[in-house]
Amino acid sequence: MKNTRSPSRSGRSGGRAPSPGQPGRRPSGVRSESSADAGTPVRRSGKPAGAAPRPAKEPARTGAPERGARPAGKPAPRTPADSPAAPGAGAGVRPGVNRHNLIYGLHPVAAAWINPERRCRGLYVTESALAALDGAVQRAAELGLERPDPTFLEKEELDKLLPPGAVHQGVALDTAPLPEVAVEDVCIAAESEPQALVIVLDQVTDPHNVGAIMRSAAAFGARAVIVQDRHAPPVTGVLAKTASGAVDAVPLVRVTNLARALDTLKQAGFWTVGLDESGARPLHEVDLTGRTALVLGSEGEGLRRLTGERCDEIARLPTGGPVGSLNVSNAAAVALYEVARRR
Repeated sequence: MKNTRSPSRSGRSGGRAPSPGQPGRRPSGVRSESSADAGTPVRRSGKPAGAAPRPAKEPARTGAPERGARPAGKPAPRTPADSPAAPGAGAGVRPGVNRHNLIYGLHPVAAAWINPERRCRGLYVTESALAALDGAVQRAAELGLERPDPTFLEKEELDKLLPPGAVHQGVALDTAPLPEVAVEDVCIAAESEPQALVIVLDQVTDPHNVGAIMRSAAAFGARAVIVQDRHAPPVTGVLAKTASGAVDAVPLVRVTNLARALDTLKQAGFWTVGLDESGARPLHEVDLTGRTALVLGSEGEGLRRLTGERCDEIARLPTGGPVGSLNVSNAAAVALYEVARRR
């Protein structure tokens, strides 16, 4: 979608046209009174003595207990996904741990360990890997963070505790999810950042791609990565490992309606630039100063039509040769570099 630019923007050729219904290109952020500041990315015992035995004719009760209740003397039931699933892996492991939600790898665990927003419930580590975490352990102690004592496991036990093929580097962390951040929180935090940058992903579903984009976003100073909740992967160990610690550096903001989120960003002064092969101009010709939101489409379909129509401008990357397109995570890294280079 080609947008024209108004020449009213001082100091630049080809100023940006105001968004429809907006008084100007860069309105001040709209503060939501209900938003938090995103800058702070916010047995029964056995039968009593002397009790008469139950008549033989009375069958044992098999009814399911009320949801949330635990039968007397029994641990919480485990599904295959919740269980270490192998002898030895359960020693010292908190009951009910979901292997798919464990964060693993040195960089992701270190970043989570020193994040004051994280509630850590269990650290499972080999003795050699604990030495590699020494800096993070000391930093958490300096910050006065409450952290559990490590549980030592052998490498083979960690292999059984985590999903098959997980490159854990001898360490895994059981931690609660980070507090949610709303798009309004991002806008409030950006009020004092005239060159704030965010990434918006339109139905990017591969956790490896989302993790890689978050890593690039952290490296190039993006404020947030915004995704549509129904079409984005959860923050599993795979995503966190690919992000290499960026999950605790850049908020992953989940929204219900992506078009509405783009409108909110535009009202807060963000110039929204969609990346698509149909773009009229290459990205390096687009004005990327000021608050900017880079919008990227899914791995197969690219930007959806309605998402593209919400963008202020559609630009393309100047690719060529026998392969004319890039993986979405690579495209995001190139676009983020272009923004950083121009500032």
